[in-house]
Amino acid sequence: MSERGTAMVKSMKEPPAYGVTSVDHALQLAVILQVEGSITVSEAARRLGVARSSAHRLLSTLVYRDFAVQDEDRSYRAGPVLEIADKAQSNVGALRAAALGPLRTLVDTLDETASVTIRTGRTARFVASVECSRALRVGSREGMVFPAHLVTGGLVLLAQLGDEELEALYASDAEERPDLARLCGELRAVRSSGVALNLERSERGVVAVGRGVTDADGRVVAAVSVSMPSVRYEPHRLREIVAALTTAAEATSAGLGESAG
Repeated sequence: MSERGTAMVKSMKEPPAYGVTSVDHALQLAVILQVEGSITVSEAARRLGVARSSAHRLLSTLVYRDFAVQDEDRSYRAGPVLEIADKAQSNVGALRAAALGPLRTLVDTLDETASVTIRTGRTARFVASVECSRALRVGSREGMVFPAHLVTGGLVLLAQLGDEELEALYASDAEERPDLARLCGELRAVRSSGVALNLERSERGVVAVGRGVTDADGRVVAAVSVSMPSVRYEPHRLREIVAALTTAAEATSAGLGESAG
């Protein structure tokens, strides 16, 4: 065999010698959900050649890790993690590039952890985070996914929806559906002020404040937030925090505009 032929054989994909079957099956399902669309437990079992109970466990795990979402008809579709991955990576990359400098400046100004969040459906995902240097601090949230109505950035982004849009968004989420009347009232306050305040809403002992980031067309597409231990938050600091957040949000929006141009 020629050297070229040998090189071609070595470059071909081969299954790992000690592959974990369940992991491989889960990854296959993730690809099916992202590329082909929704799937039922029975179809998943048939495609993988496993029992329905095994397929159900695999899909349930994907739901738990936000790779899948179960619809009312009990079929499964791509979840927020896969939906984010399916977005043009240049969009998220441009947001990170535009945000990191302003985030660092925000941390230098307030000496608290700062982050940028985007929303996909009912969830919010932290796509960038810069920690402060204090011993007692909120850790990086980068890569984490939370219910949008529980985190500061998620509230900022949900506030861009009208009441009817919000109702439609949570129509199929009977188990974890928030109190929509209360949420609508909270979001009206966020729209009015342009700022979301999270007093231990998502995590005990954590306070966060957030403000929207706009794209070149003026649409709010992300949120900049600053998080701190609740023992360090004092209401009289809110004006200072919002001023620093506004500067960071405007700088990030300007950076996005430049990248789009």
